[in-house]
Amino acid sequence: MKRQAKKLFKYLRTKPVPVNTREILALERTKLANERTLLAYIRASLYLLLGGLALLQLEEFKQIQWLGYVALVVCVIFLMVGIVRYISLTRRLHKWNRILFTDTIAEVSPETSDSA
Repeated sequence: MKRQAKKLFKYLRTKPVPVNTREILALERTKLANERTLLAYIRASLYLLLGGLALLQLEEFKQIQWLGYVALVVCVIFLMVGIVRYISLTRRLHKWNRILFTDTIAEVSPETSDSA
């Protein structure tokens, strides 16, 4: 009966709470902030794209058409900078996650508890 209960409740257990929960939660907040920052870069580059296209479409202002081309180039640069920063921070956070999760509390396996 005891073994059946152990088998049944083995799947209901959650993972053990790591000792360094604050650090792990801080990494999760940093990950979310990284995603928000990437979205801000994308939004800014889209605004530059729209502004550049609008300047290129204006017929009355041919003398500032160069500003439209500059906005398009800056748009692409902005997008690339945002993506590179997002990828680099994501890789760094992944390394920190591996470091922090090695210090978690080891779960007792059923084989070791039967022998005791």
